[in-house]
Amino acid sequence: MPDKAKQIVKKSAMIGWRGEETSLGSEMDRTNSLKAKLRNRQLTIGSWITLGHSSIAEIMAKAGFDWLTVDMEHSAITIHEAQQLIQVIELSGCVPLVRVGTNDANLIKRAMDAGAHGVIVPMINTKEDADQAVGAVKYPPQGFRGVGLARAQSYGANFEGYRKWNETESIVIVQIEHIKAVENLEAILSTKEVDAFIIGPYDISASLGIAGQFDHPEMTSALNKILDTARRLEAVAGYHVVPPDAGQVLEKIKQGYRFLAYSIDFLFLGDSCRNGLKTIRKNSRKGL
Repeated sequence: MPDKAKQIVKKSAMIGWRGEETSLGSEMDRTNSLKAKLRNRQLTIGSWITLGHSSIAEIMAKAGFDWLTVDMEHSAITIHEAQQLIQVIELSGCVPLVRVGTNDANLIKRAMDAGAHGVIVPMINTKEDADQAVGAVKYPPQGFRGVGLARAQSYGANFEGYRKWNETESIVIVQIEHIKAVENLEAILSTKEVDAFIIGPYDISASLGIAGQFDHPEMTSALNKILDTARRLEAVAGYHVVPPDAGQVLEKIKQGYRFLAYSIDFLFLGDSCRNGLKTIRKNSRKGL
């Protein structure tokens, strides 16, 4: 085989991490784009994946989202399926995040080892909770994550490159989902390496005893308090707009949210089916 052909084969076989030369181009550029936007408080829009099929991930990644979250809290997605979804999202030019089931170091480690660029950690109610989440993502001395070789570390081919990337570029998003978290938000956001927070509206309303009542005065008051704190601390505020309603997303942008989740895979699918059938049946009766 000619030397030039050997070089091409060698390059195409490399699985380097974040900025290593690969057949897929520079992954560093994609990863840094989200991290940099979070640092600069720029708007990013992502969505939620709960259906463990690679086609769902590919369709959504190629739709143009800045990031996609593989949901391992409220879904049946396994860690094996999560890794496959992460691969598809990443190879489609989108940033893969994982919402882990709980603030557990082993769950976070496995998600990161599978190749997630960062994690969204639910039910962060105190600064200690936030410290735990960050520590589980970062290797010592920044954190306490156990060291292993898996997909993230290029299956052992580039651990040092991944270690350096993880130190500066891995992403930690904390979920504010309880009134206790609202009360402790300033302390939570004082945790170094927390890149942003995202509000779980259903859980906050439930913690107030008004589940799903987003226009209730107590819920409005809690959200206002959160935004006031975020503005004062210049923190990146996030919100999950659950219905596939672009108007609601635009309203949240006006309010100052910069890390926005736009609906969920099954709602995009279900609402499209229901709305289309409703229109067809309504208008077909008129023609009979």
